[in-house]
Amino acid sequence: MNRKTDLPAEELNIYKNRNESQLFHYFEPEPGIFIAESPNVIERAIKGGYEPLSVLMEEKYIDNELEKLFSAHKDTPIYIGDKVLFSEIIGFDMSRGMLSAMRRKENPDYRALCKDKKRIAILNDIENPTNVGAIFRSAAALDFDCILLTKGCSDPLYRRACRVSMGTVFQVPWSYADDYFMDYLKEAGFTTVGMALSENSVSIADERLKSQDKLAVILGNESVGIAKEVLDKCDYIAKIPMSNDVDSLNVAAAGAVIFWELRK
Repeated sequence: MNRKTDLPAEELNIYKNRNESQLFHYFEPEPGIFIAESPNVIERAIKGGYEPLSVLMEEKYIDNELEKLFSAHKDTPIYIGDKVLFSEIIGFDMSRGMLSAMRRKENPDYRALCKDKKRIAILNDIENPTNVGAIFRSAAALDFDCILLTKGCSDPLYRRACRVSMGTVFQVPWSYADDYFMDYLKEAGFTTVGMALSENSVSIADERLKSQDKLAVILGNESVGIAKEVLDKCDYIAKIPMSNDVDSLNVAAAGAVIFWELRK
């Protein structure tokens, strides 16, 4: 492996003094980069076809797994140092012992992504990266086939979203939808279910939902829910039955419950 202990290096500039937006636009007009944190997340990113550009890791985390992890990327520079030095370089404590700058991939067309899928989730302007990451993790665990995001969503490759998802953002296929995704879903034969409190809401345990061959579940923004123009086009509006005068859950928690109930 291409290990380096002579720090700091110019290549490490991508780890400091750049916010997520700057990293996203790093290779414009090509897709930019993102920062993956922890060995498990980095391993899943590599298995998902993402190219590591460099690695930052603490000396104490070096073991035989390092060679295996980067066996297909033997020329990747791996910068080795102690926690104090890396904190000075990147501006925060590296809690999981390893960071990797990775090249983004082009997102697939969402129509092609949904082809032959049975259960999909649509995130309608979910802004919190922790919620986005947690929803991906639930989707992976509970057999949802892919995720579509509207343009107001937090980036699934934001460092916190990657970490919270435990790397499942690299396992669950995803892409961004355009403004006409509801029309596409209808044409493609999906029954659409918007999660919202309404006089017309049915329970997520309703057999009409569970019996659908192709189902698209829409989760809304943390504050305002699903956009009205989207909700108006849903075939069903559904809710999670609750007790003790609780009327809603955090969107990530709700997603887990819904995915479990409506999995195929």
